[in-house]
Amino acid sequence: MATHDPELRRELDATLQTRRELGPDYEPELLDSFLEKVEENVDRRVRRHLAEQQVQVARGARPARPAGEAHAFWQRFGFAALSLVLAVPLTAIAVAQAGPVGLIVCWAGIVGVNAAHRAGARAPRPGTDRGAAD
Repeated sequence: MATHDPELRRELDATLQTRRELGPDYEPELLDSFLEKVEENVDRRVRRHLAEQQVQVARGARPARPAGEAHAFWQRFGFAALSLVLAVPLTAIAVAQAGPVGLIVCWAGIVGVNAAHRAGARAPRPGTDRGAAD
């Protein structure tokens, strides 16, 4: 396990050593204890990061955009392109099997899938406030 936090690394080493000494009977308790320390570490980092962002906002600086936004654009673009590529054979099959009704049902499904994907992409993630940055 690679970690950049020496304190967390020490905790992991101590947990593993204790597990070797006590055996597998105490493993659940040891894991719970270690996971609590990991949670505390993550909470501390998140609080520090949020405090840094609040200081930046108070100074008038815009918080940096997440690095994943460009990736998210290409993911949405790829999904839309793939759905259009698949729409051609699906449309042909639907029209051949059910005529105009098949065409309408097929495209309603294609539009519905894309709308659901887009709605999922816009839904705020837990712990984020996407409305503030827009």
